[in-house]
Amino acid sequence: MAKFLRVGVHDSNVSGYTSKAWTISQTGSTVLLQWGSVDVRGARPARRIYWAVPPRQKTVRCGSEKRARAYVERAIARRRGHRYEELVATARIGHRPPARRRVESRRILATVLFVDIVGSTEKAALVGDVRWNQVLRHYYAALRRALRAFGGKEVRTTGDGMLATFDRQTGAASAIRCANAMRQAVRTLGLEIRAGLHTGECELVGDAVEGIAVHIGARVMAKARPDEVLVSSAVKGLVVGSGIRFRDRGAHRLRGVPDKWRLYSVL
Repeated sequence: MAKFLRVGVHDSNVSGYTSKAWTISQTGSTVLLQWGSVDVRGARPARRIYWAVPPRQKTVRCGSEKRARAYVERAIARRRGHRYEELVATARIGHRPPARRRVESRRILATVLFVDIVGSTEKAALVGDVRWNQVLRHYYAALRRALRAFGGKEVRTTGDGMLATFDRQTGAASAIRCANAMRQAVRTLGLEIRAGLHTGECELVGDAVEGIAVHIGARVMAKARPDEVLVSSAVKGLVVGSGIRFRDRGAHRLRGVPDKWRLYSVL
């Protein structure tokens, strides 16, 4: 069975994203297609993909195995040319398991880091889908190397970005240095990122990270310029004496967040 996940079609949020999936399988002279909306949870290699609703299905009877094979080959070629990521054979697109008992939550103080690629849509259109998917693999590998080096924890990917956290022991200074390492690493791929950091209380619910601090971090990133690491005043106040230098970017209103927030660009 061939399986594909649509790249770049998602609703970003801190617990994953929604995309589109497509599968095709052949049995003799008959071809079965399935497609529809999916919920993507986690990141490679622990990524889980669930049908958000029962998938649409189509059965095509081709009359002969040769015609069925040709039909499958043409269908796969079309998906490869339309911004679909081809999933490995072991990847599973399944139905969501029955809800289990409520997972207990706990609150922690953490620094959240959001990053995403500047102008990803334009770059994908310029280089083509096959090359862009290769770039994304190298991009995420670079982000994860930086996280390992500075003790961060990947929460999940968000289309062409990532949410990561740094706990109290790791510290806000490590989060800033990690963001700097990320923006330097991706330059070798011809990419620019924007990064936003905020420190506050977060709620851990299973593998998910929630709370107003997460939303503030996402809004800080949205204010960042290309190739900029932008932090909230809460982060700046925690790294006094670290040697990290900042430029004041003024007070800003963050969408959906009360009051104005003073933001600082990392030099």
